[in-house]
Amino acid sequence: MGRHHPRARALVVASLLLASGFSLALLGARVAYTGGDRFGFLAWNLCLAWIPLLAALAVYDRAKRGRGDPWQVLLGAAWLLFFPNAPYLVTDLIHVQGSWYDAAMIGAFAWTGVLLGLVSLYLMHTVLRRRLGAVGSWAAVAAVLGLGGFGIYLGRFQRWNSWDVLARPRALVADVAAPLADPLAHPRAVAATLVFAGFLALAYLTVYALVELGAGRRSGGTAPPQATSRG
Repeated sequence: MGRHHPRARALVVASLLLASGFSLALLGARVAYTGGDRFGFLAWNLCLAWIPLLAALAVYDRAKRGRGDPWQVLLGAAWLLFFPNAPYLVTDLIHVQGSWYDAAMIGAFAWTGVLLGLVSLYLMHTVLRRRLGAVGSWAAVAAVLGLGGFGIYLGRFQRWNSWDVLARPRALVADVAAPLADPLAHPRAVAATLVFAGFLALAYLTVYALVELGAGRRSGGTAPPQATSRG
């Protein structure tokens, strides 16, 4: 957002708030109609999906002011830890069981979660580009996408949460180390990580291209070559 339109940040955050509000409204309507809170976990998952965006905004603001302090490092670590929670909402689509309303509702949550994650990644990419350059920042983004895919696998299939890094570190390390030490013995871990990471990569490249295209249009783009007159 930094070098783009000054109102871009407010517009993006407002659109994400609207998307979140719409998703919660669909959930609230379902609860009111059915009298049950079967999908109440979606609201909690959406709250977790906002954490990486808030952390990324904090890192971005401190970097923009030229602050290279420990808080920026801690906020960056928190962002990386909670980043998978945003696109994780896509996996909640497994709860759709033939209801068009439930499909639309969960799809709204999933769409919002993915956008929250991608916007946060773009902000962090901007910060890293200033420090690591173009090649280094893209290498970092690729690593984050891979870790994000693996994090989604840990959350959906192994049922780990981000805060388990502090709550149950030994057990978590054991589950993380097993597929890393012997990937062939854990085909689901490898397949899920690759699928989720590939999905995130394609989604991010699309968002990145659209943002850069919009920035180019606002700045006027490249001036067309002037015709030369021949006397």
